Amino acid sequence: MRSEQEVNRAIEQYSDMIRRLCMIHLKSYADTEDIFQTVFLKYVLSSVSFENDEHEKAWFIRVTINACRDLLKNFFHSRVTSLDEILEQPVQMQEDHREVLEAVLSLPQKYREVVYLHYYENYTALEISRILGKKVNTIYALLTRSRKMLREKLGGDAYE
Repeated sequence: MRSEQEVNRAIEQYSDMIRRLCMIHLKSYADTEDIFQTVFLKYVLSSVSFENDEHEKAWFIRVTINACRDLLKNFFHSRVTSLDEILEQPVQMQEDHREVLEAVLSLPQKYREVVYLHYYENYTALEISRILGKKVNTIYALLTRSRKMLREKLGGDAYE
């Protein structure tokens, strides 16, 4: 493990570079901060001895890029829409998303679960039945009822 002085020096020397690399790859401040912490944690725990400053800098660059790529390949990350992306959409589309989200969140728990798993995580009724431990026909019934409730909450035929 590295000393506190070594870590502080490295943070001071490489933090800007690491944040810039992350923003180039991830385009997300929150993900950048996560990777930033991951990179320096790896540095603290690493026992690599560097030949010179260039070797150390190259190590930081490689670890940062690899961590960014790992995050981008992550299953959860590939299925999430960032708040930044939503905020970049036209205002009317944001309002529509917000209205639909509020309607979904106002559903009773058992309906919220199946709607979330089906529409947001793209699971099939069969997969949802396995996850929730319910019969497939029950899942179909819950989806049908939740669609009806959402239709009523959102004002009719616009969301069919």
